[in-house]
Amino acid sequence: MASDLHSTLDWKALFRVPGFPFFFFAMFVSLFGTGMNFAGVTWYVLGATHSTVKVSLIVILVTLPGLVVPPFGGVLIDRVDRRYLGITLDASRAVIVLGTAVLAYLGRLAMWELYSMVFLLGVGFAVYWSTTNALVQELVPREQLLTANATVLIAVQGGMTAAGALVGFMYERAGLPGILGIDGTTYLISAICLLMLRHGYHAPQDAHNTRLVSAAPTIEAPPEMSEPSLMRTDEELFAASRVFADIAEGLRYLQQQPRVLALGITYACMMAGVISANVLVVALAKDLLAAGPTGYGLIEMGWAIGAVVGGLGAGAAARKNPHGVLVMALATLAVGHTLFPYARMLATAVAMNALFGVCRALGGVLTQSSIMTTVPRRLMGRTQSAFSVIATVLQVIMSFALGWFAQHIALSVAFLLLGAIYGGGVVAALRARTLSMNPQQTPTPAPG
Repeated sequence: MASDLHSTLDWKALFRVPGFPFFFFAMFVSLFGTGMNFAGVTWYVLGATHSTVKVSLIVILVTLPGLVVPPFGGVLIDRVDRRYLGITLDASRAVIVLGTAVLAYLGRLAMWELYSMVFLLGVGFAVYWSTTNALVQELVPREQLLTANATVLIAVQGGMTAAGALVGFMYERAGLPGILGIDGTTYLISAICLLMLRHGYHAPQDAHNTRLVSAAPTIEAPPEMSEPSLMRTDEELFAASRVFADIAEGLRYLQQQPRVLALGITYACMMAGVISANVLVVALAKDLLAAGPTGYGLIEMGWAIGAVVGGLGAGAAARKNPHGVLVMALATLAVGHTLFPYARMLATAVAMNALFGVCRALGGVLTQSSIMTTVPRRLMGRTQSAFSVIATVLQVIMSFALGWFAQHIALSVAFLLLGAIYGGGVVAALRARTLSMNPQQTPTPAPG
């Protein structure tokens, strides 16, 4: 990992990369809306049903599409212009959320309709996150990937920080319709930012053939590509045989690159813990701390602030001891979440969640940067999607198990189980470290 992360954080140079400022703002505003949506919907469901199992259903529905969609979405990401794909996903999610907001405002929103919105957002998210990761690798020169990943994480968590600061205030005054209205608007703004990111159609194959030899590539499309075309229409390109052949190629690559696979499993365990933890954090705020929606928002804000701090410190961590930092961050998440239900004061819970945010940021930046410097750009969509499937399997299992244990046994036992999934990430990180220390087993960065 250390050999992959020699670059230093150069913020000014990164924001001089054409189009990157638009990408940064798109991620910030999109995650601001997503943070308000998830917190608002979670609190609404818990208040309406008084059931952590029903809350876990929210998490399951938003992650369930990740079991099926990513393999095919990964092929799509590696075949079409990733900017246009992101715009399409943002616009589609805006229509879904704003439509649900109208139903909520009119008082006609049934619970099954809210669950349907969550499921459809999960379908979009199953492709969107891998799309943005692949787009980062496509836009940014290799030597600036560490800076880019740290900056994107700051944008994501900065948006979540702002959402955490406002979600309690907004929920108490505007209710669920206001929360959903804000989220739908942010998706539209994000789509506009991606539209302004560059001009012309730019398929990943063209980037592989024409741009990868450049240390500081331009993001303008080749002159023969026209703006109006959103996706290639070659029938052979999207034939079933080609699609499944591409999926098989991605799986073979991971089979031949054990360190990349170990890093991906590390990241998947961490993300499974991050997402499924929401089932328990809302119960912690409501039942143990009696903090209300404002207290829940403060706990979430603590996480986001910690993640921003972790993103800022990721460069120094990568230069000094990346493997040690990665293992320590995951171990802290494992032990800390086991002890989380014993935080009896709101201030303690906020401080602990801020520490968890720092650890998540360090783990995310280190693993993603190492993956991006190793995986060929033409395979990045399929690689990220494979890791998304692994994370989704873990999330679905964990979300239901955490909700059931919290409701039928004890919240502390559920947090113990949450700590165990982070423990799995520690094991995978140690495996990646062992492979990195053995040159004969360590994969080298692939050309292109």
